[in-house]
Amino acid sequence: MQMSHNKHLPYGDMAIIAMKGCEEFAAKVDYYLQQWRGMPDEHTYVITPQCPRFGTGEAKGLINHTARGLDAFIICDCFNWGATYKMFGRIVPMSPDDHFQDLKRVIAALGGKARRINVIMPMLYEGRQHRRSTRESLDCAMALQELVSLGVKNILTFDAHDPRICNAIPLGGFDNVQPTYQMIKSLLKTVPDLKLDKDHLMIVSPDEGAMSRCMYYSSVLGVDLGMFYKRRNYAVIENGRNPIVAHEFLGADVTGKDLIIVDDMISSGDSLLDIAAKLKQKNCNRVFAFTTFGLFVEGYDKFDQYYKDGLIDKVFTTNLVYGEDELMTKEWYQRVDMSKYVAYLIDTINYDNSISKLLNPIDRINNIINKYNEK
Repeated sequence: MQMSHNKHLPYGDMAIIAMKGCEEFAAKVDYYLQQWRGMPDEHTYVITPQCPRFGTGEAKGLINHTARGLDAFIICDCFNWGATYKMFGRIVPMSPDDHFQDLKRVIAALGGKARRINVIMPMLYEGRQHRRSTRESLDCAMALQELVSLGVKNILTFDAHDPRICNAIPLGGFDNVQPTYQMIKSLLKTVPDLKLDKDHLMIVSPDEGAMSRCMYYSSVLGVDLGMFYKRRNYAVIENGRNPIVAHEFLGADVTGKDLIIVDDMISSGDSLLDIAAKLKQKNCNRVFAFTTFGLFVEGYDKFDQYYKDGLIDKVFTTNLVYGEDELMTKEWYQRVDMSKYVAYLIDTINYDNSISKLLNPIDRINNIINKYNEK
């Protein structure tokens, strides 16, 4: 993709502020920006803030860099449990609340001197608590309003659990980015014998909530779409939700077809694995999974077993959230690098140009599919 900046001058001096745990990802983004802008090797756009902690766990935000005139892009992974701090002499993994509080501290440390503050939060903080069904908090809406009140002009997130949460900040900049192109590109590179037609490939939605993103995949790939729906026991509440009784499939015959299950995240992975097993019972060929965020909150043992039993073939997740080294060694796992895409977004926004073409990658998807089919 050729970058074109004949429309505007930079909005301000670009700065990438890497929150704790985002240093490696920010360094990759910085590499691309340096190449595109012809900067010397020793130059960097990255600013690493500090959030030193007192013995009680209290903290403060600190930036050892001038803030005046900056077009600041703060990258924050609220789900990086690999980041830790010491409290009362104990090592404590950072929770999403800790990361979000540090984000606010760093914004406050800028002291209103930055020309513009943009927050790139790949997995939206409290994104699953996006609507109210009874007397309960609306955490995601309150968090977005808090960021806007602190002076944040643009919020970029990826594959929001419910993109309608942007209604909480109707006058604030909010963009929900999809990793569709990068997922398809990684699949075609990793699985070179895939056949992209209705007779050999099918997209499967794990529930009704994932239908919109699955419809996009099925449309751009030109294949059929199937869906599972979750039967729940609404008389019982376990871990804050009604337990799933069974997954029921709606769709055409899957016999002999490769299937792609598309969802926004893997938490424990129980639903994904249960669906994969049911599809194998229906005599499908291979089962792949596209999930933007791989959290794996209960570890990898179940995935190891399902892969060993031939029930799942490959799981694709992005590097937008933390993944420990052990995950990278798994045969069933494929990491999808999003750093170049994020660099494109930052570069375009810094020049105050439209990111519409970046948000709709249909041309790039068609090009890569045509090249794949020609081979």
